[in-house]
Amino acid sequence: SKQWYQRRVRGDVNEKHIRSVLNQQLIATGEKEKLLDLLKVKLIECGWRNEMKQHCREALRRNKSKANVEELIEELTPKARASVPDDVKKELLLRLRTFVDNNSDRFLSD
Repeated sequence: SKQWYQRRVRGDVNEKHIRSVLNQQLIATGEKEKLLDLLKVKLIECGWRNEMKQHCREALRRNKSKANVEELIEELTPKARASVPDDVKKELLLRLRTFVDNNSDRFLSD
C-alpha cells in the first residue's frame, strides 16, 4: 500500500541520517580510528588476515594474467565479510553500542 511505502521510505531516510550522524561523531571523536585499529589487530590475531592473503594468492594463480584488482575485490569481498569471526563482530558492535549510549546527547541534538 501507499502508506507502507511512505513509512518504508521515511524509515530508509531516517536510517541514512542516523548512520551519517553516527559516522560524523565517530570521526569527530577519533573513535572510528580506534575501532578500525582494534578491528585490524583482532583480524591479525585470529588469522583472518593470513587466510585472506592465501585466498588472494589462490585467486591470482587461478586467473593468472587476467587478474585485476576490481575482479579480485569482487571475488574475495563476500568470502572476507562472511569469514570475520563472530566474536570480533560482537566486540565491535558492543564498542559501537557503548559509544552511542555514552554520546546519545550528541545524536539527539542533530
